[in-house]
Amino acid sequence: MTSPAADPIAPIRARRTRRRRLEKWFGPRGAGVVEWVIVIVGAIVLALVVKLFLLQAFYIPSLSMYPTLHEGDRVLVNKLSYRLHDVNRGDVIVFERPASETSSNIPDLIKRVVGLPGESITFVDGSVYVDGSRLNESYLPDGTVTSSANAPNKCTVEAPCVVPKGQVWVMGDNRGDSKDSRYFGPIEQSSIVGRAFVTVWPLGRFGLL
Repeated sequence: MTSPAADPIAPIRARRTRRRRLEKWFGPRGAGVVEWVIVIVGAIVLALVVKLFLLQAFYIPSLSMYPTLHEGDRVLVNKLSYRLHDVNRGDVIVFERPASETSSNIPDLIKRVVGLPGESITFVDGSVYVDGSRLNESYLPDGTVTSSANAPNKCTVEAPCVVPKGQVWVMGDNRGDSKDSRYFGPIEQSSIVGRAFVTVWPLGRFGLL
């Protein structure tokens, strides 16, 4: 005797049985409507689960991450990343806007992780130094200058910016046009929404980050 699991037409039989039951309760036309409602509700629930726990699309509202990200780009963010592993230097992350940034109505920001917990950040001759060593930022265009001249956090050799435990130092790739940790300081890791890993729109800019 063939078991239900091995029966290739078992799913078809199950659908027919379900359809007959719906037709008995709602009539032929009503059964079709109910089936569509079930499909639509199921799709909505699945989309909500994915958005809440797995992936979410984000719109890039400014040029602070240029040229890595352009204004108007859309990226996908993996919301599970940092439940599986630690935050890594160089990650592009989305995080909740710091409470001190009251001048913007944008709820989330996107920047790159530059400094990790316990590290000291300094700016010397237009470059970023971490624990006294010049950081290789190959993702930046040649000639990029990192300055803190107009920022509250100067991060000088005499007074380096130390990243506290449980926090990270973030900066935009467009160093001349980005309000980042130079202005609002390091951010709590608990405020990170997830890691941006792919640009999905416009299609001509589709690619991994």
